[in-house]
Amino acid sequence: MLGSLALASPWMLAALALLPAIWLLLRLVPPRPQRIDFPPLRLLYGLLPRGRVAARSPWWLTALRLILAALVIAMLAVPTLRPFNQAGPTRAAPLLFLVDNGWGSAATWAKRQEVIQAALAAAEQDRRPVAMAALAEPLTDLSLSPAASLGPRLAALAPQPWQANRGAYAPAIASFLRTAPETEIVWFSDGLADDGDNAYLAALSEAGKQGRVTIYRDDARSSLALAGASNAPSGISVRVLRMSKLDRTLSGTVRALDLKNLPVGQADFSFARGAGETTAQLDLPVDIRNDVARLEIVGDASAGAVQLLDRTWRRRMVGIVSGQDKDVSQPLLSANYYLTRALDPYADVRTAEGTSPAEAIGRFLDDKLPVLMLADVGNLGDAEAKLSAWIENGGVLVRFAGSRLAAAENTLLPVKLRQGGRTLGGTLSWEKPQKLGSFDANSPFAGLALPDDVSVKRQLLAEPDIDLPGRTWAALADGTPLVTAEKRGNGVIVLFHVTADTTWSNLVLSGTFVEMLRKVVGLARSAPVAGAPATQASTAAPVYAAPSRTLDGQGAFQVPPATAQPVRVDQPGVGRPDHPPGFYGPPDGLVAVNALAANAVLKPLDYTAVNASLADYTVAKPIALGPVLLLVALALLLADALIVFFMAGGWTRLARTGVGSAALVVLALSLALLAPPGAQAQNRPFDAALKTRLAYVVTGDKETDDTSLAGLKGLTAYIAERTALEPGPPDGIDPAKDELAFYPLIYWPIVSGKEPPAAAVMARIDAFMKSGGTIIFDTRDAVQQDAGGAATPAGETLKRLLSGLDIPELEPIPAKHVLTKTFYLLDKFVGRYDNGETWVQATAPTSEDSDKPVLGGDGVSPLIITSNDLAGAWAVDAQMNPLFPVSTGLERQRELAYRAGVNMVMYALTGNYKADQVHVQDLLERLGR
Repeated sequence: MLGSLALASPWMLAALALLPAIWLLLRLVPPRPQRIDFPPLRLLYGLLPRGRVAARSPWWLTALRLILAALVIAMLAVPTLRPFNQAGPTRAAPLLFLVDNGWGSAATWAKRQEVIQAALAAAEQDRRPVAMAALAEPLTDLSLSPAASLGPRLAALAPQPWQANRGAYAPAIASFLRTAPETEIVWFSDGLADDGDNAYLAALSEAGKQGRVTIYRDDARSSLALAGASNAPSGISVRVLRMSKLDRTLSGTVRALDLKNLPVGQADFSFARGAGETTAQLDLPVDIRNDVARLEIVGDASAGAVQLLDRTWRRRMVGIVSGQDKDVSQPLLSANYYLTRALDPYADVRTAEGTSPAEAIGRFLDDKLPVLMLADVGNLGDAEAKLSAWIENGGVLVRFAGSRLAAAENTLLPVKLRQGGRTLGGTLSWEKPQKLGSFDANSPFAGLALPDDVSVKRQLLAEPDIDLPGRTWAALADGTPLVTAEKRGNGVIVLFHVTADTTWSNLVLSGTFVEMLRKVVGLARSAPVAGAPATQASTAAPVYAAPSRTLDGQGAFQVPPATAQPVRVDQPGVGRPDHPPGFYGPPDGLVAVNALAANAVLKPLDYTAVNASLADYTVAKPIALGPVLLLVALALLLADALIVFFMAGGWTRLARTGVGSAALVVLALSLALLAPPGAQAQNRPFDAALKTRLAYVVTGDKETDDTSLAGLKGLTAYIAERTALEPGPPDGIDPAKDELAFYPLIYWPIVSGKEPPAAAVMARIDAFMKSGGTIIFDTRDAVQQDAGGAATPAGETLKRLLSGLDIPELEPIPAKHVLTKTFYLLDKFVGRYDNGETWVQATAPTSEDSDKPVLGGDGVSPLIITSNDLAGAWAVDAQMNPLFPVSTGLERQRELAYRAGVNMVMYALTGNYKADQVHVQDLLERLGR
């Protein structure tokens, strides 16, 4: 390595030692021919020379030839300019590479890996030993090895879905530097601060004082992350984070997806200058919100940019039934008011007005509400049996004490109550109000902060028995139960031993009460975790859930690694190596673990503690000097040949043979050398004209375009295998630039929210359709369509798009349409989904068509509209494996999707020729004769 110039074969420069010998050889030239006059008498006299004397070439010609030789030698050394922009000292000392490969590096991992590979190549060229530590992976020994041996390890290195744990490596780094104090450190940082950074930076500080530390950082970009999603009454709200040091605005989009990884909504966000946090608000109906399982930042591939949501996050319907008399004059002091205010942030509350408690309970059970709260309801009447069955099937019943409950006798309580409550100043009394004492460590309330300002003046006492401690979730300071619970079948009964208003205690005024109800409502699931009684409802040991699907560093789901351990259901925590972010538990009881905590903040690293050279994640592209040197050498060789030619009398011979022809030859040679290479014309339209190809419209959304390309590749391969047609590779086209006439069938996936093309482009599309071309418009939203027929976002986008075209009347594909029989016999056109309708141009049947097996028409439908995501079903990878699952999970559906695609292609190519099947019966009768 010589500065920014590298030589692949530096030993070739040893040939420069031959230049003095070349100098001596070049100075010796044969004598110039002598001119002898023709007189006959002197002809013989001057014919024999007296002796041969070598002449010397001019110095400048010798210098030119030496330069030519030096250029050839330098070219053979394969010189390269700027092979790697290495910051910091470049001595022969060992190198220690410290790589931040946490989630913060994932979004730009390819660029970072390119820089690390360039640095490793530079170390290999300098023959410097290297030690490398990936700071997000478990601690390993640091040892030096040849740079070439680290190539495979670097190629396999990938970002992890948790943050780099630099502090864990601090002792190992300090020990390594003591054994190799001359080591130069290159830290490839992600820029995110962590709690253990102080020890890590201290380990680097000594090397930094000696100028032996280089830090790569990306100040132009901050990692983006999601945290603290909440399901508020107005919609989904999620915190969007970045490092606050960036003095520029930034905008983006948060997308919501369901468990099938299908988008159900999105919202934009924007950062102000210097802001480290903003909020994205998704306004979706409650039913759709409850289907959301994943939030992600579009275009930012990292585990931190993903927020997973499990069933405990969903807004549940909670019914409130109060046994208190309605006090119209003081509604803000009623139990209904306190419960509604506490539940509103995370649940949809329904209250019973104007009916008896028994009637209200029956109505709520008929509506299949998962949670019921009964405030001082004593006699349940006929509803008790129905309520008991509801609990057995997974319902959560929450009861609050009161005078009516104290006087009633029923079985739907977690503990047996002592007749007569405990009051301040009563027979069973305290000298002063009791404080909240503790939350059971195995209860859902574990981890909640104990408030100092909660006091209880009266409570319902439980009869002591051997099971009472195991059923107590919260107790007062004297150990008497405040909240008890019992599992019943798949459900749970919870009893607050105080009222739901302020008459017996001020618990309802505390923020802790809100969190307690949130935990209780969170018990309501469609089914409990396997082996556990309605998740946390058990009073036994904590319940754990095994990993189901985990995230990789770039936010994609993967099979859980072997190191992943089960998580505690009630305290899943944040992602770490033994609990990577992802979903845990069975499909009907998933528990989400995310990369960041709900209150996380992204803090920028402070590099000032280390006296380091700072560098950016950029690699200057190397410039090969060999071709340049070769061109200069050829030019000098041509100049040398011309000089020798003219010195040998070539000018005189040119005058005799004709200057014009010689000049023409020289000019032709010069033009041949200087002429640029001929530009190759765009061949795609000609290829499409010579070979049938399918095409898709490039939407600008990378995920959609990649799916369209993979889908048409899969359909092309299927057609080539099953039919006599062998289409060429599919093309992605832009209707504004590319010629459409070469493609018989174009697939157009609809991206919701995308504006239609300009009027001139729409005119080109309209002309294509009227000239016999067919376009498949696919909204890919069958899963979002409801029975009421409300328009989906993609449907609204398609409506705006079609408004600029001259569209004929449409109808669902009839059973006798040609499209159902062009190759395969089909009765439905499915894709990745099977519940969407497929529409074509309406064909007006004639009276004689009623008995025809196939309806005819005067041409091909110019458009086919579907919502079943055809490309998603057709899409395959390089090994021809399906990329996406189909809605039923059965490969038969994918086969039918391929067959639907074949019929559409054949229909676009051959038209309605199969309408001639109307004559099949006559032909068979003739053959029978």
